[in-house]
Amino acid sequence: MAKTQGSTGSQAGYELNEDSISSGKGHPTPTRKEKQAARKRPLVSSDRTVARKQAREQMQSQRERARVGLAAGEEKYLPIRDRGPQKRYVRDFVDARFSIGELMIPLMFVVIILTFIPSPEVQTIGIVALWGFFIVAIADSVFLGFQVTRRLAAKYGADKVEKVRFYAAMRALQLRLMRLPKPQVKRGAYPV
Repeated sequence: MAKTQGSTGSQAGYELNEDSISSGKGHPTPTRKEKQAARKRPLVSSDRTVARKQAREQMQSQRERARVGLAAGEEKYLPIRDRGPQKRYVRDFVDARFSIGELMIPLMFVVIILTFIPSPEVQTIGIVALWGFFIVAIADSVFLGFQVTRRLAAKYGADKVEKVRFYAAMRALQLRLMRLPKPQVKRGAYPV
């Protein structure tokens, strides 16, 4: 009842290649000690300039990843003040609406240019307009704070609402292009 090699291989579900049997791998199997020795690398390279360059490249790639993650609003890359579902809701709500405070930086630039005009009347008008704009922007920020707090209370419950009025106001006073994390919603797309 001797079985031939070909019939055993086909019964097991595979066939042996005659070339692989005769050729071999050409070298002995390395021992565990040899494999471990091949994997060993010093913690600090003997060439300090190469080690410094590698460390710099690694830190640069980590910083770049963190910058992209922050801009995209990934939770693990956000600073502690920006983390959490309530802060995300506030960011989305502020980014969905137009705030008067967004125009503050361009208006300040215009007022600075007006101060170079030698006419005292033009300078006075510019300063008064800037102060009037400050008052309107602060009133808009206060209204925004009440609005956000009311919506958070409706969504998360009155006892779970964090103090986010100042957070919402500071975000509303920035230009939309300069906000970090970057706006994730379009204007008018209010969160529910």
